Formats: sequence, C-alpha cells, structure tokens
Amino acid sequence: MLDKIKKISTILNESFGQKSLINSLQEFFLKNFQVKTFYLEIPEQKYPLQTFNENLVKYPLFKHKKNICNLYFSEISEELTDFLEIAAPFISLKVQNITLNDKMQKNIKFHETMKYIAKIIETQYELSYVIPIIGEMIDKFFENYLLYIFLKNENTGLNYLAWPIACKDENIMGIIDQIDGKIFTSDRHLLALPLHSEGKDVGVLVAKSTDDIISAKDEDYLEQISSQIATTINRANVYAEILKHATLDALTGFYNRRQLEERLKQEVSSAKRQKTPLCAIMTDIDYFKSVNDTYGHAVGDLVLKTIAKIIRGQLREYDIAGRYGGEEFSILLPFTKIKEAKMVAERLRKSIEKKAINISKVNAEADVKEINVTISLGIYEMQPNDIEEDLLKKADKALYEAKNTGRNRIVIQDV
Repeated sequence: MLDKIKKISTILNESFGQKSLINSLQEFFLKNFQVKTFYLEIPEQKYPLQTFNENLVKYPLFKHKKNICNLYFSEISEELTDFLEIAAPFISLKVQNITLNDKMQKNIKFHETMKYIAKIIETQYELSYVIPIIGEMIDKFFENYLLYIFLKNENTGLNYLAWPIACKDENIMGIIDQIDGKIFTSDRHLLALPLHSEGKDVGVLVAKSTDDIISAKDEDYLEQISSQIATTINRANVYAEILKHATLDALTGFYNRRQLEERLKQEVSSAKRQKTPLCAIMTDIDYFKSVNDTYGHAVGDLVLKTIAKIIRGQLREYDIAGRYGGEEFSILLPFTKIKEAKMVAERLRKSIEKKAINISKVNAEADVKEINVTISLGIYEMQPNDIEEDLLKKADKALYEAKNTGRNRIVIQDV
C-alpha cells in the first residue's frame, strides 16, 4: 500500500493539466488495481466524461460538501476502497489546484485579448482589416466554439458575414436578421449577441459550441468582447464617413490611388497572415482618348462612371476597387484563386462590351445617341514570396499584353 501511495504522489506532483492528470491516473489504476476501466470527471472540464458500454461505479470527492470531481471505476475492490480513503484528499487537492490554475490562465488570456482589441480600436479604422484580426484573436481564445462576426449593411439593413469566409449553418443564417436582443438556445450550445454602440445596431456576434454547453463564464466573456467589437465597428464607421471624401475618387466613388495603396498593404498582409489567396485585376478602357477627343470630356466622365457602376455591381462586399489613374481601374479580390478571378474578369468584360451608354444628355450635338466601349484586363494571383508592389505590377504587366495583342481581352500573368 505504501508503495502505491508513493507512486500516486509522484503522479500528482508531475501532472500539469487536466488531460495529463486524467491519463496518468488512468494508467495507474488500471495497472495497480486491475480495474478494466477508470475515468476522472471534473465539472465544467474541457475533457467531458466518455460513454462506456459497462456500468461504472462512481466515487465522488468533496470539499466542504461541494463535489470537486468524480472517480469512475468498472469495479471497486476492498483494497481499492482502503487506498482511496488515503489518496482521495490528495487527488481532490490536485484537481482543485489544476482547475484554479486553468481559470486563472483563462482570465489572464481573456484580459490580454481585450487589451489587444482595445489597442486595435485606438490605431486601426478599416473594418476589412480589423475584423479578421479580432476574429482570429477571439477564435484562439474560444477554442471549442465556432465564432462568426456579422456586420450590418447600411443600405439594405441586412447583416452580412464579415468573418470568417463562410458559414454553413442554416440555423445561424436564418436568425441573424431577426435578432433584436440576446438569443440563447435552450441547449446552451448557441449564443447570438447583437452588436450595439451608441444606440446603433452595427452587427451580430454568434458563438456555437462544438463540445459542451456555453458556460455562464464564457457567456460573460462573449458579452464583454461583443461590446468591444461593437465599439470598434462604430468607430470605424464614423472614421470612414469622415475620410470618405478624402479617400474616394469623386467621379467614380472608388478608392483613390493613395487609399488603394493603403488597402493593398492591408490585404497583402492579411492574405499572408491567414495563408489565403489574393488576386488583382488591372483594367483599362480601350481607346479612351478617342472617346474624349470625339465626344468631349463630359462623355468621357460618363463612360468612367458607367463602367465604375458595372464593376461595383459585379463585386462582392469585401472586394476592393480603386481608380488607379485616368481610365485605369484596379480590383483586389481577397480569398480568390486565379480561376475564380478569371470568371470575374470575363463577366466584367462581357457586361461592359454589351452596355450601350446613352450620351445624349451630356452631348446633345453628337451624331449618335449611344456608344459602346470595351476594356482590357490583366490578372495576377499573389505568390508566397511576392511583396506588396508585385501584385498590381504583375497584373499591370498582363494588362499591357492584353492591350498590345488585340484589346477587349483578358491576359493572366504567369507566376
């Protein structure tokens, strides 16, 4: 008996976490007491009790009448009973220490996460850049949850998925636009929190447990984080409104050259950090100088605005379009492979080719009422070793080839 007490003391001293303790005790009891099955159950633990075919004998451990943990055996012999009377308090104490340490570590990790989010609020204002960073941080903190951040579209009033790339849960997609308060499913596996800031609904945070129930402590964590996310979104929206005229091209409503370059830095950084694909399309209006010379600059401006509207209509919420200069546009397609980018480019090319632009309102003296224009496009997919400048530079190289080999066509730049 003394030898076994020494062995379990060593095990308890050397165990550094719940999983380590469970595995070590399991090996000890199976080897030293010839039980067929052993399991240690800790309330609200990360590793829940497994389901066994045979009936297990439960041996609960208490402290001040509070159930600390439960030992489960296939059978309990008289020798094992005598041993547990001596060893149980030591096992109970070890479980308490591990549980307390886990809670302390989680609290520390939570406050570090909140501190970092607060830092982002102070230094970053671009939602498409900030939201993925926040998403990745809270995803690491809530390891057993699937997390989704939805943002409200100010034009439609509907919520769209901002992070991660996709949500395949139809139940979640079915409730996000009906949320007017906290939603907690009866099984406590799904929590949806509206994101409120300064009286505005700016989105929804959804957490779905892949393991056990969402605990009251985690619910509190999620509510605090949702408040920080809402503040971040609202500040970004306010900042975006202030910078709107400074960052957008007045004619097309696209990002201007300077802001496009800022977005390029952010998207390249995000794609490399998340190891996701990123494509760029450079496009140029064919014979645009001839349009200006023949019909005047007012018609030229109308053509630019018309093409910008077509481009905007073909892109997703998180795609980025900018006026690179003159009649040249740049498009960034996050999470997009070259094959998909080519499909986008071909839709753009065909849509613009078919569009009849009515110029009579801006040039009543023209011989024709409508004109058609075409565009040439160059595409490139970023490679792991590329730097920021490579993306548009190589797409522009492909565009140059498209213009010199017939126009109204697409060229993909080789790696």
